[in-house]
Amino acid sequence: MATPCIICVAITGSVPTKADNPAVPVTVEEQIESTHAAFEAGASIAHCHVRDDDGLPCSDPDRFSRLGEGIRKHCPGMIIQYSTGGRSGAGAERGGMLSLRPDMASLSVGSNNFPTRVYENPPDLVQWLATEMHRFHVTPEIEAFDLSHILHAIRLHREGVLYGRLYVQFVMGVKNAMPADRDVFDFYVRIMKERAAEAQWCAAGVGPNQIVVNEWSIAAGGHTRTGLEDNIRLDRNTLAPSNAALVARCAALCEKYERPVATVDQARAILGLSATD
Repeated sequence: MATPCIICVAITGSVPTKADNPAVPVTVEEQIESTHAAFEAGASIAHCHVRDDDGLPCSDPDRFSRLGEGIRKHCPGMIIQYSTGGRSGAGAERGGMLSLRPDMASLSVGSNNFPTRVYENPPDLVQWLATEMHRFHVTPEIEAFDLSHILHAIRLHREGVLYGRLYVQFVMGVKNAMPADRDVFDFYVRIMKERAAEAQWCAAGVGPNQIVVNEWSIAAGGHTRTGLEDNIRLDRNTLAPSNAALVARCAALCEKYERPVATVDQARAILGLSATD
């Protein structure tokens, strides 16, 4: 039997707005509703950001807490993954929600260019975030925007710096970072198999690259990420009506490649996370 495919839904992010697509969930209540629909469509991980009252990205632990409580209530067993990304805060503020003990949290282990700025992840901040994740038993999801990030994450895991099982996500298609290139993708997969055979990997494509990278990843035996954070369209002329619609598109690709969509229990077992009651 083929390995079940874990589908992560990135429900909101820090950049998309309702002006871009009215389906983007901004309030905590909207995010819970959108996550529930995505959960029913097959998503087993919810990658979460929060916004302030003006719709701007923030790292408010109270908002993360309310979002997490709502997801646990309406999506039993779903893996909750909080973002420690740099658009929603600076320094230690980026890890202020880790004490809430989500199942997972994103972790970028190196810096790189974004479309209009440098995404800074200095070594001391990476070390602090990793230490906090150990402290609160939070498994990191490595967001790799470059080959060096993958190699660095493998080394950090071997040294015991990273908590739990190693889970690396290739992020492809961000302007000025790694493009969605098939040869590069295949090389990334080979590196993971050769140097971290015990690890799991995932891939995410940004914008029109989303469906392309979804298919590459599912076909190659990895896991995948979708959602309105990374892409607001179904195609050039059609806005995505919901996060659930993007998840359903991944589920259809799983069927095409004869890969079962992972249940929450299967996803937890694959990632070495504690089972739910």
